[in-house]
Amino acid sequence: MPFNLRGDDVCQPTPPTPLPNPYWVAFSPSVAKLIGIELGADNFPKNPEWLDVLAGNQLNVGELAFSNPISTVYSGHQFGSWAGQLGDGRAILLGDINNLELQLKGAGRTHYSRMGDGRAVLRSSIREFLCSEAMHALGIPTSRALALVGSKQAVRRETMETAAVCSRIAPSFIRVGHFEHFASLQNIVRLKELADLLIAEFYPECLASKEPYLDLFKEISARNAKLVAQWQSVGFCHGVLNSDNISVLGLTIDYGPFGFLDHFQIDHICNHSDPGGRYAYHRQPQIMHWNMACLASAMLPLLELEHSAEESQDLLRSALEEFPVIYAKEWQQLFRSKLGLQSIEDGDVGLIERLLQAMHDSKVDFTNFFRRLSNLKKDSKPAEFIQRNEFVDRESIDQWFTDYINRLQSESLSDAERQGLMNQVNPKYILRNYLAQVAIEKAQQDDFSEVHTLQQILMHPFDEQEAFEHYSKPPPVDMQAIAVSCSS
Repeated sequence: MPFNLRGDDVCQPTPPTPLPNPYWVAFSPSVAKLIGIELGADNFPKNPEWLDVLAGNQLNVGELAFSNPISTVYSGHQFGSWAGQLGDGRAILLGDINNLELQLKGAGRTHYSRMGDGRAVLRSSIREFLCSEAMHALGIPTSRALALVGSKQAVRRETMETAAVCSRIAPSFIRVGHFEHFASLQNIVRLKELADLLIAEFYPECLASKEPYLDLFKEISARNAKLVAQWQSVGFCHGVLNSDNISVLGLTIDYGPFGFLDHFQIDHICNHSDPGGRYAYHRQPQIMHWNMACLASAMLPLLELEHSAEESQDLLRSALEEFPVIYAKEWQQLFRSKLGLQSIEDGDVGLIERLLQAMHDSKVDFTNFFRRLSNLKKDSKPAEFIQRNEFVDRESIDQWFTDYINRLQSESLSDAERQGLMNQVNPKYILRNYLAQVAIEKAQQDDFSEVHTLQQILMHPFDEQEAFEHYSKPPPVDMQAIAVSCSS
């Protein structure tokens, strides 16, 4: 399996805790096909034993046996402070299938659960299942969700809820926190094993490098710089960007108190447990950069195998400075695409920033504005675009539309061509918190139809889907301030 490090200081044997009377809540046929699960006519596994496997009730299905389930240790910084040893507190790695790791989240206590019960609740599991698949459909690197299994087992959070297990897959779930853990123990042997594993399995281009560990850091940093730029472009807020929640493969992982922007606020805080706004929308790039600095610090001993301490610090510092450059380039390209711009002109960044500031000042719906912007014609007048009415400062936004139309006229694409391209990058459907909440409330009454409907819609976020037009609307007034916290 991809995570092939062994030893009590790395991982612990962790059999899942059985989940009583499990039942299917949701299932992803596309993920099932990735790992070779045969499906029946209902698009659920043909072999009924898969339900018990994904509930954590047994470890074999047919000829496939997960003989060595484990939980792994890591450490990390949480909300900017060193938290010490952490680890998979409620995630159990069943094993490898088709060279992908299969993990059960919520399958019971592990060696690293500390005071937790190791369970996940239906509410948070629905959110993770739907968002994992929604992000994949948006083209954003992410772990995938295979299935969601429910049970009537009671779980205490703020209130009594019911248990659920979300099974998820990824090429690897190795995190920045894994490096931080062994660095904190000054265990150079384990650090090197971890880096060598990543290079061999996922970054083979570093094998021929004269500086394999430096190049490994650069690649990890670049992937995460591009990832956070993609988040910004669709208005996604992760909510808890602790270093132990950051993938070294540049994947979005650990969906908890996330949220997509409705009315645009540059400083939007999606996590009720983050009153200071450390992980607010506009701070995500800076925080990801900070997390890469944590990784650089953890990898420093690897460079010191070949260089002096001072040289190693200089090399990593220089590599770390590439992050904002890569991020800015990716962000600019993504937002140019959102505006339908193919060429690069000096004034583009200013044009983008002026628009975002105007949207912030008037709290304009982020997703719908960009989606509808494709309807604008090169020969339009600002007053003809109905969305100008959403802006408080009409004079200012009219000037922006005038400048934008002038910019479009410098492009060679026809209006129809540009509209087609814009609609491929500006989604019509996102997992708005209020939509998830409606699905959750129905599911808590044993009605999973809304979960299935949202799953269907979100797998095609760029399509018009006329039958589901109302799912593209902003939240009603009474559902605009749904609180989502770290328990979510």
